[in-house]
Amino acid sequence: MSDDAPRSTALALSLIVPIVALNALAFVAPVANLARMSFMTAEGTGALSEAFTWENWGKLVSDSFYLELLTTSVSQSLMITLLTLIASYPIALYLHRSRGTWRTVLLIMVISPLLTSAVVRTYGWIAILSDQGLVNSALAALGRKEPLRLMFNATGVTIGLTEILMPYMILALLAGFGRLDARLEEAASTLGASPMRVFWRVVAPLSAPGVALGCLLCFVLAVSSFITPKLLGGGRVFLLATEIYDQAIVTLNWPMASTLSILILVIFGVALVLYARALRALG
Repeated sequence: MSDDAPRSTALALSLIVPIVALNALAFVAPVANLARMSFMTAEGTGALSEAFTWENWGKLVSDSFYLELLTTSVSQSLMITLLTLIASYPIALYLHRSRGTWRTVLLIMVISPLLTSAVVRTYGWIAILSDQGLVNSALAALGRKEPLRLMFNATGVTIGLTEILMPYMILALLAGFGRLDARLEEAASTLGASPMRVFWRVVAPLSAPGVALGCLLCFVLAVSSFITPKLLGGGRVFLLATEIYDQAIVTLNWPMASTLSILILVIFGVALVLYARALRALG
């Protein structure tokens, strides 16, 4: 027994140390550098001043532009998450109850969009939502004269991100549907519960952990999304990720870009805390 303990400890350390070192180099160190940079200032030439300042953080709470940017980013991400859940839940539930070859085919159809770049899928939505796109061409054929403005606004960004995030939501829901038992639904129906009552009293509570996981994943991806808001928003939809890009690349204000990046990490942390509390509440 005395010889096994050191060996177990050495084995555990040999497995943990590489992971800790990799996380320290790939995540902790860059985040620490961003946090340090957020307390600097940028000169007109883009050079960084090492002088410590709270100026960037002060702007987040005093400048109405950044307050509106934060509110818009969070609210739109919540809306996208809700729409993704509404669109994905029936598909995930049907897929969970499917069997055999049909289930395999459906699962491949759900996963296949993940094999395509988000840039390609976003350009696909441009072809659909533009003034001469599929939707407006169909409406014009039906007699509508003015095209619907589905691009370069929040509507286009919401539509595009909802579709792009659906596979993630469906897979998260499928992982949470493991608690569903068809016998419980049959028992509730036998006792006289209507299909809608069975859903709200049996299916929904048992699938709640999967819903919480899917909402967390989609919210985090939505609030940090850059490609889709940039392309479908056309520079007219201002969100945290697009503003980070503008501050870092356009205006060369790296300290402000770092501050907004840390703000996104704070939002992620809040989302994780709320997710953990939701899981404890669900039991």
